[in-house]
Amino acid sequence: MIDIGSTLPFLLLVFLIVIIFSVIFSFIPLRLWIAAMAAGVRVGLVTLVGMRLRRVVPAKVVEPLIKATKAGLDLNVNNLEGHYLAGGNVDNVVNALIAAQRANIELGFERAAAIDLAGRDVLKAVQMSVNPKVIETPLVAAVASDGIEVKARARVTVRANIERLVGGAGEETIIARVGEGVVSTIGSAQTHKQVLENPDDISRTILKKGLDSGTAFEILSIDIADVDVGKNIGARLQTDQAEADKRIAQAKAEERRAMAVAREQEMKAAVQEMRAKVVEAEAEVPKALSQALREGKLGVMDYYNMQNIQSDTQMRGTISKMGTDGEKKDKQEKQ
Repeated sequence: MIDIGSTLPFLLLVFLIVIIFSVIFSFIPLRLWIAAMAAGVRVGLVTLVGMRLRRVVPAKVVEPLIKATKAGLDLNVNNLEGHYLAGGNVDNVVNALIAAQRANIELGFERAAAIDLAGRDVLKAVQMSVNPKVIETPLVAAVASDGIEVKARARVTVRANIERLVGGAGEETIIARVGEGVVSTIGSAQTHKQVLENPDDISRTILKKGLDSGTAFEILSIDIADVDVGKNIGARLQTDQAEADKRIAQAKAEERRAMAVAREQEMKAAVQEMRAKVVEAEAEVPKALSQALREGKLGVMDYYNMQNIQSDTQMRGTISKMGTDGEKKDKQEKQ
């Protein structure tokens, strides 16, 4: 029979040893260390333990280091770990360095790490240096000197400039500058036919301006993909100007008419005021006559003579008016 009392301490010891080794092997990436040693990469167990303590995933550093060593790059674990702690993509940087080495592009680890930390895809930049990218601009509309609108679309072939990736402008700047160059070139053309006949003039003019300065790219070529004729902007502007002039003239005429009406109203008001004064003065005449008769300043015969003169004056006025109306009627009948 097995003595349980004697075997229990042994089983507890074995169980404790298994737990200790499990904790050690889970904390120390022994398999990764063996793989590094087999690849010729010297990484100590203490270094791997230190990575764990610094909250660095050892595989994110050691595996790219193995890859770089096999590719013939001279990198060390401290540089890669420092880039990882800075928030960089270690694997992407190593892949970019390997691609740059194969393509004979001068690219060091410090510059590649700076490009990666700047937020740019360093591997994509290296690939673009080997295989240039084509950027197509949106449809750009401009007006030639003869007033005809011309619409053009350009294709810009660019290559990444490794030296200016940090701090250089992006694709949006290239598109904006090319669009500005298209507008300037079309606007300086004498006629729209000149642009349609020689669209390559636009490319040559834009390339001379050095639009890639200060950007992360090098412009290799600019090709005009499409040129179309748009609207007659000059004629439309002339029509709009004529309409505006017409409205201004109408407004001025309306202003003059309103001023004439106002003056007419003022004159009518003045005439009415004068008539009122005349009526008021005429109303005072009988009073004055009666006062003169009472005071003996005017005799009865004088009053009758004055009445006869007034009647004779009214009769002469009536006769002259009738003669004028008769002449007008004769002229109308002759016409």
